[in-house]
Amino acid sequence: MTDKDGKTGETEELGEGTLISHLVELRSRLLKISAAVVVVFIVLLPFSGEIFSLVSEPIRQVLPGNKMIAVDPASPLFTPFKLTFYVALFIAMPIVLYQVWAFVAPGLYKKEQRFAVPLLASSIVLFYLGIAFAYYVVFPLMFGFFTAVAPEGVEVQTDIARFLDFITTIVFAFGIAFEVPIATVLIVWTGFTTPQKLGKARPYVFLGAFVLGMFLTPPDVISQTLLAVPVYLLFELGIVMARIFTRSKEETDEEAAAD
Repeated sequence: MTDKDGKTGETEELGEGTLISHLVELRSRLLKISAAVVVVFIVLLPFSGEIFSLVSEPIRQVLPGNKMIAVDPASPLFTPFKLTFYVALFIAMPIVLYQVWAFVAPGLYKKEQRFAVPLLASSIVLFYLGIAFAYYVVFPLMFGFFTAVAPEGVEVQTDIARFLDFITTIVFAFGIAFEVPIATVLIVWTGFTTPQKLGKARPYVFLGAFVLGMFLTPPDVISQTLLAVPVYLLFELGIVMARIFTRSKEETDEEAAAD
C-alpha cells in the first residue's frame, strides 16, 4: 500500500491528540510568541527615541525645520513606546510564524511538510521585503507628494501620534500584500484552482489590486498605485512559484507511484 509520503507497505500516521492536548499545545505556543515579543521589546526599549527618529526620517526630511509636533501632552512619551512595541513585533515575526508552523506541522504528512517549509521561509522574507519597500520607496514618495500639494499659505506640521497610526497601517498593508505569492501557491496547492486558470484571471486581478489599494491605503492615487502595482507583479510571481511547486509535487507523486 502506498502512503501519502510515497512509501509502500505501511501507512504514515498523523499526530493526533485530544482537544485538551491541542489547547495545552496552543497555550504553550502563544506563551512562547508573547515571550519572544516581550524580550525583543525590552531590549529595544532603551533605544525608543532613536527608533522613532529613524522611522520618522522620511517625513521629517520634507517638513519645515525637519520637525514634527505633539498635540497630545502625553504623546512624546507614549508614541515612541508604542512604535517600539510594533518594531519588536515585526522583528519577532520569524519566531511568531515558526510557532504557528510548529503547532500545525504535526497534522501534515512529511511530503506536505517538505513543501510547507520553503513556503514559510518565503513568507518571512516577503513580509520583510514589504516593510522595506514601504519604508524606502513608498514613504519618501508619498510624504513628498503630500507636502508638495499643500495649498499656498498652509504649513504642514504632522502630529507624531497620528503619524504612527498612519505608518503602521501602511507597513501592515504592504507586509500582508507582499504575501500574495504565498497565497497564490497555497490556493493552487490545495486544489482550488490551477496556474492556467489564474493566468486567465489576470485582468480581474489587475483591477482587484487597485481596489485592494483603495481600501488598504490612504485616499490618494500615489499610495494606491504603489500598492496595486507590486501586488499584481507579486501575483505573477505567485503563478510562477505555483507552477514550480505543482511540477515538483507531480514529480514526487510519480516517483511514489513508481515505487
